[in-house]
Formats: sequence, structure tokens, C-alpha cells
Amino acid sequence: MYIKFRCFSNLLMRKILIVILLLSAVYVKVNAAESNAPDTVKVGIYFISLHDIDFRQKEYTARFWLWFKYKNHAFDFAKNVEVPFAKSIEKSDNFNDTSDGEVFTLMKIKCVMKQAWKVHNYPFDKQKLEVHIENSQFDARSLVFIADTAGRHFDPLLTLNGWNISLVDITTSIRSYETTFGDETLNTPHSDYASFNTDIYIERNAWGLFFKLFLCMYVSFAISYICFFIHADSIESRFGLCVGSLFAAVGNKYVIDSILPESSSFTLVDSLHAFTYVSIFITISLAVHSLLMAKKNEMDKANKRDKKSARILLITYLLLNLIYIIKALQE
Repeated sequence: MYIKFRCFSNLLMRKILIVILLLSAVYVKVNAAESNAPDTVKVGIYFISLHDIDFRQKEYTARFWLWFKYKNHAFDFAKNVEVPFAKSIEKSDNFNDTSDGEVFTLMKIKCVMKQAWKVHNYPFDKQKLEVHIENSQFDARSLVFIADTAGRHFDPLLTLNGWNISLVDITTSIRSYETTFGDETLNTPHSDYASFNTDIYIERNAWGLFFKLFLCMYVSFAISYICFFIHADSIESRFGLCVGSLFAAVGNKYVIDSILPESSSFTLVDSLHAFTYVSIFITISLAVHSLLMAKKNEMDKANKRDKKSARILLITYLLLNLIYIIKALQE
């Protein structure tokens, strides 16, 4: 009996020892993981103004307050704030506070940002302005961001001429670069940096601008359309109106293109002008055909054909314009 009890005690002690060793290993691993974990930095942003939106130069200007809260005193955000895609950065009104063992850094930043504008549906376009904040000194192994989402992120008095701010979205992420930036401790050409991201969604108040831009084009079409109501044998009047309308429409297209950046895609502006060019060309072709019929003494037939063609062309032109404009509004 004694021998059995002693064997049982030894077995129990071994199991307890194994459990203690396992718990110790887990504790060591947890502590090691915690010691290797990157420091967190709380980041907040408040936009003061967005202005100088330039489609041709593909840029805009943003002014905002930016603040950081962290415990690692090795971080120096007053010197090492990086704003990717910024053409220029101006920092002012820097403020630092190190009370209660925590560092608080506040600064005002003005950036001229480069922006790839989406002009496919111009002037019914919707844009997303992106501002990314990174630390140029420490990568994601040492530093990660958490977003300060309390309160609003832009001044209620902030206005964009011709635009409405529909949403401001604040997120954090890890941005990857396929390079070591000269860091020999990295075995592969890959670096990760913490990124604080602000996406500002804006929508244009488009109808006033639309009529300003396209009024000349529609007037050009209307002038060429009058040709259907001119006598079939008045070839000089018909051709004069159509050719003048075509030049006016082409000039209107050049004016709009001078505002927009170059684009390889076929935009709404291109489509509406293309419909106008084709309509004016069809009008000229029908005028020639009517003249030939008039010379054959088929005046009544020519007049009837003009009236029918006028109705079909007008309905088709208006319908195509309506379809493409509605499509642009819905995207």
C-alpha cells in the first residue's frame, strides 16, 4: 500500500512539474512578444481649410491640425512626419508637452497635395481627397498608429467653392514598400510603415457649372437644327449655319479641355461633344440630299423628308444626352 501511494505521489509531482514548466514557457513567450510589440501612437486630425483645387495641375491645398500622443520619448514627430504624395509641406505652431509620462505633440500643417482627379463624369464628378501620415524614422516594427476618432474632423465653417463634403473617413493601416531604404537588418527588399489615413469624399454642385460649360454646345446644335426649316434649295444659308455651328462646338470643347487634365478615357465631356459633332454632320448630309431632291423638282418630297429627319434627329440627340447625364449622376 505504501509503495503504491509513493508511486502515485511521484507521478503527481511530475505532472505538476510539467504543468509549471509549460506555464513558465508560455509566460516567457508572452513577455517576449510584449517586449517586441511596437509602441502605439494615438493620432488625430482636424481640417481647417481645403482650397486651390486645380484640375489641370492635378493638385489641391490642405491646412489642418495634427496631434500625436505616445509614451516612447525616442519618437520625434515634430521632425519626422511624412506626408506621402505631398508636393510641399509647411509646419508651424508646434507645441510639445511631456507631462504625466506621456508626450503630446500638436502642429499645424499646410500641404500642397498631388491628386489623380477622376474626370470621367465631369462636371458630375465625385472625388476622394487622401491625406496619409507616416513616420519617416521608425517602421511598423517599432511604431503603429491608432486613430483619435473623437469629435469632428473638419471645421463646420469649412467651405469648398462648388463642392460639398459628404464624408470624412479616418483609418489606420500598414503601408508596404518594396525596398529596404538601406536597412541592412532586413533580409528581403520589403519595408512596412504605419500609416494614418484620412479620406475626404466631396461631391460637386454641378448643375450651374454644367450649363455654363455646355450652353455654347447646345446653342451650336440648335443653330444647326434650324437648317431643317430653311428652304431646301437655300444651300448657302444651310451650309453657313452648319459650318458655323460646328466651329462653335469645337471651340467649346477646347475651352473645357483647357480646364481638365489629360485623360486617355472617353469622358462625359467627350461623349456629349461627340453627339453634337455627329448631329451637325448628319444635318449637313441631309441638307445636301435635300438640295439634290430640289434640283430634281421634288420639293414637296424634300420638305417632308426634312421635317421627318428633324424630329428623329432631335429625339435621338436629346435621348442620348439624357442617358449619359443620368448615368454620370448615378455613378
